[in-house]
Amino acid sequence: MVKHRILIVGVGSIGERHTRTFQRTGRADLALCESNEQLRKTVADRYGIARTYAGLDDALNDDRFDVGLICTPSHLHIPMATQLVKANKHVFIEKPLSLSLDGVSALVKLIKEKGVKSAVAYTYRSHPALRSMKEAIDSGRFGEPVQVIGTWGQHFPKYRPAYREIYYTSRKTGGGAIQDVLTHAINAGEFLVGPVSRLMADCGHQVLEGVTVEDTVHVITRHSGEKVMGCFSLNQHQAPNENTVTVVCKKGTCKWDLNNARWLSMAEPEGGWKTEFQFSTERDDIFVNQANLFMDAMEGKGNFACSLEEGLQTLRVNLTVLQAADNPNWVSLAAVP
Repeated sequence: MVKHRILIVGVGSIGERHTRTFQRTGRADLALCESNEQLRKTVADRYGIARTYAGLDDALNDDRFDVGLICTPSHLHIPMATQLVKANKHVFIEKPLSLSLDGVSALVKLIKEKGVKSAVAYTYRSHPALRSMKEAIDSGRFGEPVQVIGTWGQHFPKYRPAYREIYYTSRKTGGGAIQDVLTHAINAGEFLVGPVSRLMADCGHQVLEGVTVEDTVHVITRHSGEKVMGCFSLNQHQAPNENTVTVVCKKGTCKWDLNNARWLSMAEPEGGWKTEFQFSTERDDIFVNQANLFMDAMEGKGNFACSLEEGLQTLRVNLTVLQAADNPNWVSLAAVP
């Protein structure tokens, strides 16, 4: 078995999860890079990781890895990826790719010049149920897609109580509902029915205490050369934990239900939902699948679940949603004569 030598850069919440789940595959030789000494030691001890580094320069000087998995705050993704690619390392970058387009074109050019591989870690593109649903839609079984609906909501104070103390508090570090969670829904929608070509949006801070960034978002989209209409709604304060993406086709409807790790179909009115594929509801299992798919692609066995180009497309959507939501084009009701 090939052992992939992977440096995990940043071992906060998502970096630790990648450490744990890549380790579970048995296919990776891991090293950690983390500037916080106590955090670095804690995570290394917890998972028995022998090689650790206080900074990326130290890791590159030692030069005992082939892939950099970047799990730092989003505004650091492009500079760190550029440094790694210059050193002829492959890169796997956590979502979103960045918070702006600065440096992205130069990174894409450098990757081509160096001949290294790259991907973006939009985890749900590796979800077996979502991938199974995409295969069914692409097969033409349900006819041509005409609409995609994303409905997402979660109670942040329960599920992510530290939101007031982390990157989430500022858009400059990737915070707010649009860059933090809506980007997952949009990316999944693009995976299923094609890239967004234009959109309208609205957002607001409605409920969450201790922050001022938006916690509620509505987006209307057009996909795939205007053929598919879309809408995505998300809030981070409702009681139900709800994450679904529904694709309405001419001959049937498909629904991906993330919380129950399945997808369902309905082809006839009042015919009832049919469970087409059921996956594990254990959250780490999705990340293990993502790790395996990434390493398969590194070995030439299939494509990356989300390429750099696809991650860049979703970044462009993120930035457009931010712009449109901050300047919504409202149309007032006509006056009653």
